[in-house]
Amino acid sequence: MNDVLTLVDARLRWAFGEPDARASVTFLGTERIEVLRFVDADAQTVRYATLGMSAAPMTDPAQALADPERGPRAELLLTVRAGLADTDKVLRPLAVLAASPQVEGVVVAPGASLDTGEPLWPGAPFTSVLVAEPGGLVEDLPLDPPREPVRFLPLLPMTPTEAAWKRVHGAEALRERWLRHETDLRDPLRNAVPLGD
Repeated sequence: MNDVLTLVDARLRWAFGEPDARASVTFLGTERIEVLRFVDADAQTVRYATLGMSAAPMTDPAQALADPERGPRAELLLTVRAGLADTDKVLRPLAVLAASPQVEGVVVAPGASLDTGEPLWPGAPFTSVLVAEPGGLVEDLPLDPPREPVRFLPLLPMTPTEAAWKRVHGAEALRERWLRHETDLRDPLRNAVPLGD
């Protein structure tokens, strides 16, 4: 599957330039997950992208046999404002989320919540993320059939109260609330959006 990861690596560098750092995490019984960091000095943002989640297709755990070729493939993207928090500590939580399809049989798709069980970085008010729609930052990467394209899924950090509210009202309702209050979802220190009005 290294051919897929080579193509994904090239697509990320085409979209964001050369990464200024790479970290590698291996979990027992899983393939290695890399996290690449891209600094955009003009926009004053840092982007983190996983590399390794798309090596194999995600499989519904209800299926008796995993198809080694067919099934959705994805990598995760997180964008935060630079210099406001020690966000580089997000590398391990991101790798854990990227390994979840291999470890837990999770199919990661837009609208899903992913919980790390701990702050995304030291002092972060977020312990989970909302998976957003792909295509805005990095276009889908087509693969030869029968393989499905690799989708690059942005992650939007959620506070525990936002995550609980989203479980009741749904992802779309939370996104609308963020829009209405002009929430800066890239602010690594932001407060929860008002949920009572």
